[in-house]
Amino acid sequence: MERDKRPLSRRKNTQILSPPPPTAASSQIFSRVDRFFINFGVSGDVPETCNAKDFHSDLIRGLLVKVDVIRRGRISCLLSVKPAVANIYGGFHGGAVASVAEMVSNACARTVVGKDKELFLGELSTSYLSAAPRNAELKVDASVVRSGRNLTVIAVEFKVKDSEKLVYTSRATFYNMPVASL
Repeated sequence: MERDKRPLSRRKNTQILSPPPPTAASSQIFSRVDRFFINFGVSGDVPETCNAKDFHSDLIRGLLVKVDVIRRGRISCLLSVKPAVANIYGGFHGGAVASVAEMVSNACARTVVGKDKELFLGELSTSYLSAAPRNAELKVDASVVRSGRNLTVIAVEFKVKDSEKLVYTSRATFYNMPVASL
């Protein structure tokens, strides 16, 4: 039996389904969802200053209090969990954790990979073991796990400074690519 290649609208015995028209129930659901976003403060417009180039990088870089150690294959620094990067529960937002992990692991990889190679982040995995509370200071340690001709793997640990409690771990895999010469 040969397949009918005509469009669905031209075939016999074909019914095209469309979504039902809006009802009072769907508008009620919409208003409840809208109130939910308003209550959590995510309904306003983004300020124009936040649309500036590199705003996100400056925000994440601003979390770093100081760099303790920079050695070949190792970076250690202090980070402050500011209210701007806290989630609705008062903990360090997961996206900000991953951004810091990427930034610190990139800097750590640069300590072993020459400037003649470009780094490409191929994989970043983060384990959220516990929450770091707002205004806490974290010690961030990054170290090279493996570095070869084409690949560099970095491990990052986030610990609460006072208690040394491990709250997040991250692992980044970078591909080392030679810079193209044209």
